[in-house]
Amino acid sequence: MPTSVSQRVQKRRDALRAAGLRPVQIWVPDTRRPGFEAECRRQAGLVAQADRADDALKDFLDQALVDVDGWE
Repeated sequence: MPTSVSQRVQKRRDALRAAGLRPVQIWVPDTRRPGFEAECRRQAGLVAQADRADDALKDFLDQALVDVDGWE
């Protein structure tokens, strides 16, 4: 007799728990929400502006490039 979807899901969840895992719920921003893209652009602009003003960051990135120069 075939098992129902809920029985298969429960079996899978039981197996994952037996493997030492537990379920978690994560809330993330709704990318479909009006204004989401504009807010991303606004925040990215603020980060870019701060990065341009950060001489220590520029030095760090320049040094990182030296470290990988010649890598294939």
